[in-house]
Amino acid sequence: MRGAIRVDARGVPTPSDDGASSLKLRLRLLLRRPASPFPSPGRRQTRIYRTSTLLHLHHQDILPHLPPLPLHAAPAAHMAACVDKWHPTHAGRLSNSIYHFLPDRAATERAMPAAASSPATASSARALGHDEVWDQLRAEAQVDADSEPILRKFYGDLVLSRPSLESALAAHLSAKLCVPGALPQDALRDLIAGALAAHPEASLAARADLRAARDRDPACDRMVHCFLYYKGFLALQAHRAAHALWAEGRAAAALLLQSRASEVFGVDIHPGARIGCGILFDHATGVVIGETAVVGNDVSILHGVTLGGTGKESGDRHPKVGDGVLIGAGASVLGNVHIGAGAKIGAGAVVLRDVPEGTTAVGNPAKAIGKKAAAQRRPEEQPGVTMEQGWSDYVI
Repeated sequence: MRGAIRVDARGVPTPSDDGASSLKLRLRLLLRRPASPFPSPGRRQTRIYRTSTLLHLHHQDILPHLPPLPLHAAPAAHMAACVDKWHPTHAGRLSNSIYHFLPDRAATERAMPAAASSPATASSARALGHDEVWDQLRAEAQVDADSEPILRKFYGDLVLSRPSLESALAAHLSAKLCVPGALPQDALRDLIAGALAAHPEASLAARADLRAARDRDPACDRMVHCFLYYKGFLALQAHRAAHALWAEGRAAAALLLQSRASEVFGVDIHPGARIGCGILFDHATGVVIGETAVVGNDVSILHGVTLGGTGKESGDRHPKVGDGVLIGAGASVLGNVHIGAGAKIGAGAVVLRDVPEGTTAVGNPAKAIGKKAAAQRRPEEQPGVTMEQGWSDYVI
């Protein structure tokens, strides 16, 4: 008879060939079965089976066509609705505005359709679609991955599978700076991604830093090589995230990033230091920058450079470096001294006094050996951009 179902000796419905109608009746019979009044594993299994059945039917679009469920089935239906709205754990720790920075963006957007349609996320997506630096970096990564099969997974995990430079940067830095068993990579990735999202200027500076490495370093053929392999660039981006946390009053988290970057990259930058855009740390090993130091835009710093304080004085005690400055390898600039825009500090110099704009200073203690006689240079002619470490164009 149509609509009838068969049950076995225990009263459990048996399969039939009646399609959806039979399935609806089986479900109704199952939900109306009285549960045992005694707690037992069997009762718990029955509840689990009821919930899983509801979920299965819900996703097959059968549940909406069933008649109202009996009262004792309401909790199971409510649980099904809750499961449908469940979000990934890691996404819940971050604000909606930075979902596009996460490496598993697609899964998050499926779970959070409202965030994908928000104006902030839409504008960010448009901005990412016209991100020249990121597009070029991905294209370079694809070329390398195609030419070297051993690099396909490495490039895929860190670049090609990422939706944005911020996402790739957070994933790359967290892989470098995590401590297995003590500082989980996922938690560190979320921390860095959140810092970059809250301070968009850090992301813009990172793009300028990539261009600086490509344009100034003859050994840097591709920006993707700088992004993946140049510890000066990575240490600087770790500092930018740490500085963002420092500015928010999260000193402990900022100092954590500083410590790990110092251990891993050999570059020690206090999170309180303020550093501009278009910065090149060439080789970078041994660079030390103090808390109250300020570095302008388009500055190039070679390895072994110290921007430090003197004595035990507190307060504003570190150097202020102007735009377009070039600081040679092993130089030390100590105290609250000012290095004027377009100045050069020779390798191994120890600077204890102010260096005027456009001046070359060398020696220990450093002395000015000349100043350019021509009119003020254009930005692209500044020493920090040209990387010219000679002084033949200066008048002594």
